[in-house]
Amino acid sequence: MKNTATRAIAKVHLSQKIAFGLGMLANQMFPAALGIFMVVLVQDLKFPGWMWGILFFLPRVFDAITDPIMGFISDNTRSVWGRRRQYVFIGAVIMGISFVLMWQLYREDGIDFNFIYFLLWSFVFYLGLTVFSVPYVAMGYEMSDDFHERTNIMAVAQWIGQWAWVIAPWFWVVMYDPEWFPNADTATRTLAIWVGVACAILAMIPALFIKSKSTKDDTNLRPLNLKNIGSSLKEIVKGFQEAFKIGAFRKLCVSTFLIFNAFNTIASFSFFIIVYYLFNGDAGAAGIWPTLFGCIGALGTTFLVIPIVTGMSKKIGKKNAFLVSQGISVIGYTMLWFLFIPGKPYMFLFALPFFSFGIGSLFTLMMSMTADVCDLDELNTGKRREGIFGAIYWWMVKFGFAIAGLLTGAIMTLVGFAPDADNSGTAVTGLRIFYSGLPILGTLAAIYVMRNYDLTEEKAREISTELANRKADINSLKLENPAGSPLKISLNEVAGQNI
Repeated sequence: MKNTATRAIAKVHLSQKIAFGLGMLANQMFPAALGIFMVVLVQDLKFPGWMWGILFFLPRVFDAITDPIMGFISDNTRSVWGRRRQYVFIGAVIMGISFVLMWQLYREDGIDFNFIYFLLWSFVFYLGLTVFSVPYVAMGYEMSDDFHERTNIMAVAQWIGQWAWVIAPWFWVVMYDPEWFPNADTATRTLAIWVGVACAILAMIPALFIKSKSTKDDTNLRPLNLKNIGSSLKEIVKGFQEAFKIGAFRKLCVSTFLIFNAFNTIASFSFFIIVYYLFNGDAGAAGIWPTLFGCIGALGTTFLVIPIVTGMSKKIGKKNAFLVSQGISVIGYTMLWFLFIPGKPYMFLFALPFFSFGIGSLFTLMMSMTADVCDLDELNTGKRREGIFGAIYWWMVKFGFAIAGLLTGAIMTLVGFAPDADNSGTAVTGLRIFYSGLPILGTLAAIYVMRNYDLTEEKAREISTELANRKADINSLKLENPAGSPLKISLNEVAGQNI
């Protein structure tokens, strides 16, 4: 007779959610600060657009390549600390040190030297980011089996992480205030130390405080040696293929790529549009308006978007919450075209609550839905592969980020924008067209992709119940051999019994 076991719906303690969220703060503060500081490369150190594009592209391609390898290593690690915690700690250290060193740039060293120096340290930084982020994200997927509790975990994490985007824009005020620093490149050298050290400490918190089970004696994991890691590339490719055969996961990856890629392509343009369109190229006169753009948008995400989206997902489902949220963001991008008004900079503030629904809802929902897909994968394969799925999902994010970097440089070159040029005419208008138009196109394409997403709450709960039944079968099928030693029946052996 079929078992009717169900997984216990255990609430994750708030302290565990906060510990995970503090890791998210580090995970978002690094790219938030990086996005602010990158403006200095063009505005103050005079890097041409093509250099900026390469600095965005190559390290992120490297990051995307190392992610699935790290996912395999993390999924198959045997240790008393579990599969993830030690890598999160090591990655935090590498990220912190390399971020500090990466920004020790001096204009007297020249553009070519600074370009090579920054590029090389970028590779080290992104290696650290891979070592940290892949197992860190997998930790989040493992924290709960419940459909809605997963969204709660990600909502808390994103709420805490959003403070990075509230804090980081204020770096612009500090960087361009002569009472703080003589110039912006001096400011970045100093601020990078504070960011690197503080974020490294935050990134260590999940490794130190999130509970995990020992995997030291787990015989289902492959030994991690050079031979197996080398041969794992074939398994990684197979894992990619298997993951993308799951239609729900494929939709999550493609829609995230479209939205996140489009947003990051134009994200840095907000500074240039405010300074050159609203204030005729005078960064000093622009004052705190570039800061307010990022800060108010992030505050809207923190106190408005995340609570609303979390509530919507429980009322109308995760897919419908995604569709509604992204539809609202399209309204926001459209409003920004009309509300960037010279002489009235305050007008763009009215668009920010709508604008914030795009990225603000994306990862709260998508990370929760990816955890649901991990259950579906376990149902199909008998394996728990959060690391691989997290790596693949974030590979799409990071590859999109890399493409966005190239597109940013290409767009700036295409429209003829340069800090020392006359940007009063077509150059800034070109930036504004891409600023509103590209995210609208990407978001509408993502909405189209997600329209048939079918991993509903009902299906997710059915999958969870089936997995619980299988585990109950495993316990009931344990046999004693003649010598009295327990013979364990693997999950794969009973994978087809209750289907």
